[in-house]
Amino acid sequence: MIAHKKKFSLGVGMLMAFAVVLAIIFSPVFGGQNALNFLDDTYNSISKGSAYYIPEIKEKGKKYSGVEIAVTLNMLSDLAARQTALLFEKAGTTMQITGPKLAVRGDLGKIFDNCLEDAERMYHNDGRAIQAKYDMNERVVLYNWHDALKAMEKDLNLQKRFKEANMVGLVSNKAVDLAYNYYSIEPKNITDSLRVVICSLIFYVVYTLWFGFSILFMFEGWGMHLEH
Repeated sequence: MIAHKKKFSLGVGMLMAFAVVLAIIFSPVFGGQNALNFLDDTYNSISKGSAYYIPEIKEKGKKYSGVEIAVTLNMLSDLAARQTALLFEKAGTTMQITGPKLAVRGDLGKIFDNCLEDAERMYHNDGRAIQAKYDMNERVVLYNWHDALKAMEKDLNLQKRFKEANMVGLVSNKAVDLAYNYYSIEPKNITDSLRVVICSLIFYVVYTLWFGFSILFMFEGWGMHLEH
């Protein structure tokens, strides 16, 4: 039996309205996208706009100009080793490929310059320039840079060249990885989408409370009460 019909009806009505709004959220009414995809793209663009560290890393990388390194990189496959050799070739290093192992000797500063040039182009969605440079898919290039830098960082740590290893890790995490993950996304400043951000946050809070109160009114309409 329903103890309080008005309160129960209010809860049912709120829940039905919640369901209607939910259906609209999952409908392609935002330029062919649903609300979740639209907001996901918006927040990705905003986060990309605030994650541009490459100029700062380039400045730090200049300190390693003329610093010679000799490392052995254990790549995932013979193919990956051959592909990665092309990346280091552009940096003027000498290399020796033995199966999946790639022995590299050269100027660390020049390696950083070439790597950060590719990351910069990838960040700005200029994949064609990278394809033309290596005759290779741009995502494969950045993925190989990621694996090579991780292997280089590991080898330098084994050599107890911790300063160089830390810089390699910084280039990988703050330039290569971010450029790869944000590829094809257009960067935006939060001020460009401030109204969307504020409205979406307010809506999220209101919509969550809306669902909670609809369930609360339905249970209270049934005669159920929370007691201490």
